[in-house]
Amino acid sequence: MTKRGFVLPTTLPGWADGEDPRALLDLAVEAERLGFDSVWVGDTLLRPVVEPLATLAAVAAVTRTIGLGTATLLPAFRRPVQAAHTLASLDRLSGGRLTLAVGAGFPNRSEREYALSDVPWERRFARLDDTVALWRRLWAGEPALVGGAEVPPVLPPARPGGPPVWLGGAGPSALARVARAYDGWLPYPPDPATYAAGLATITASAPAGRDVTPALFATVLVGDGGRAALDEYTRASYGVPLEVAETIQLLVTGSADDVRKRLDEYAGVEHLVLRVAALDLATQREQLALLRPGT
Repeated sequence: MTKRGFVLPTTLPGWADGEDPRALLDLAVEAERLGFDSVWVGDTLLRPVVEPLATLAAVAAVTRTIGLGTATLLPAFRRPVQAAHTLASLDRLSGGRLTLAVGAGFPNRSEREYALSDVPWERRFARLDDTVALWRRLWAGEPALVGGAEVPPVLPPARPGGPPVWLGGAGPSALARVARAYDGWLPYPPDPATYAAGLATITASAPAGRDVTPALFATVLVGDGGRAALDEYTRASYGVPLEVAETIQLLVTGSADDVRKRLDEYAGVEHLVLRVAALDLATQREQLALLRPGT
């Protein structure tokens, strides 16, 4: 059965004026009660955001079994060794519930975030792969050098070798890198055929014995709001109309049955990561119940 995850609305405009972002923890608890397999958080420097790793640490303290994930974390915003410590600690404190989906940012959008982090935009993909490789060495207790200096040991994560690391993106380079070095794939293509082709490429290219989890990120809204509500969401979130956003990422609306049928077109998905296209926490809570596993 396909696992189902829920994206917590940690960035403005994810909640309305006067709403308390601490209610995000209540959403996570409710997701666990409803049988969701995971809750996820995004990462950005372009909008006000409840910092993703701080959020997951708080969620870990109020839940017991639900998986915790980043969708997606941009490692360029953090010092690699410090991030290795933070992520190992989060995995340890959550009892081994962490999954890291990572990315390198979006052209014509993330360049500013890289500048704010004092990290060059150039070679971002190689730098991401190097960072993940460093994390894995440190989590495995292997020696590692940074700037010519040996890195002292980090806290061992809950699982040997550390949490699984997935990669976002669906371009040829991303597919090759998933097949070669990542534990999972989390794209959001608007066309099921693109997903099928990408998954086939990864499966054919991955070395024998490597398991890659096929996941899918989708922005959804169940109910009568339709395309007008999706358009309001994309304009508020990205400053672009729905007609533009839906050429880049998967956005789905309609009845619960309509949404399910659309998502079912993506064959091979093992983990759905669902973001609700709503601009207040009350609607997020309502949608959580409508999207619960089994619907």
